[in-house]
Amino acid sequence: MTRILLLGKFGQLGRELQRTLATLGEITALDYPEIDLIHAEQLRPIIRKAKPNIIVNATAYTAVDKAEREPHIAQAINAQAVGVMAEEARVLRANLVHYSTDYVFDGTKKSAYTESDRPNPLSVYGRSKLAGEESIQAAGGHFLILRTSWVYSMRRDSFVSKVLEWSRRQTTMRVVQDQVSNPTWCRMLAEITSQVLAMAGEHGSSWWGERSGIYHLAGWGYASRFEWAQAILVNDPKRGEQAIQELQPALTSEFPTPAQRPLFSALKCDRFMDTFGLKLPAWQDALRLAMES
Repeated sequence: MTRILLLGKFGQLGRELQRTLATLGEITALDYPEIDLIHAEQLRPIIRKAKPNIIVNATAYTAVDKAEREPHIAQAINAQAVGVMAEEARVLRANLVHYSTDYVFDGTKKSAYTESDRPNPLSVYGRSKLAGEESIQAAGGHFLILRTSWVYSMRRDSFVSKVLEWSRRQTTMRVVQDQVSNPTWCRMLAEITSQVLAMAGEHGSSWWGERSGIYHLAGWGYASRFEWAQAILVNDPKRGEQAIQELQPALTSEFPTPAQRPLFSALKCDRFMDTFGLKLPAWQDALRLAMES
């Protein structure tokens, strides 16, 4: 029986993973206060007690602007705790699945980023996530680091829910058009993760060893936040409740924030598709399905 340890069960991705992983084996799903990632060393006995074959880490400190004021917390959760998970996975000969972000890039490239592009994060959040990737690689076990972007849920606060909320309160909405990446529905991200793990379950340790590495996994294709907002408004199942009359494009520079965001951080996901024979649907199709669900 495969034993799966899922960390971060209350997050938008973790909630979906609890459902999609259920058919693959025995799941132990944990989150705060059962685990406190600020005190990373406390994870070791928890992981050893669970004796997992697979660790799926859906935890993250994702408050991008707040991280500028709390770099030690972002580093503890996104890097130090991840390092402990990777070390314990190696000791237990377990396989680790971890999610990272497009924010490890600086956004200055004019085409979609590949796994071989050099990271250069602009923010505390991005640097902490890159440090997490590096700690996994340094541990030396079997792992999949899945870099994703612009993850949203229809059940939790996200860009989609914010746009819908704004559309009911404002007649004019301004959304940046110079930030570009891949909108990714967390349900489909969870489903494709489970498909890969089901595939892995049919093979031995060598399968993981041959495929360990970093992969980009996000909604197929990319859009600006402005284009994404347009699509959200069009697919709103309750368009009659909208007060919005005009959606206007804006620039990131017009909305100063503590953390600097990469402008063009689209991810090219061909390596994942070539390796596993799977890909996420076009972001427009996924959004339509998400809003119908």
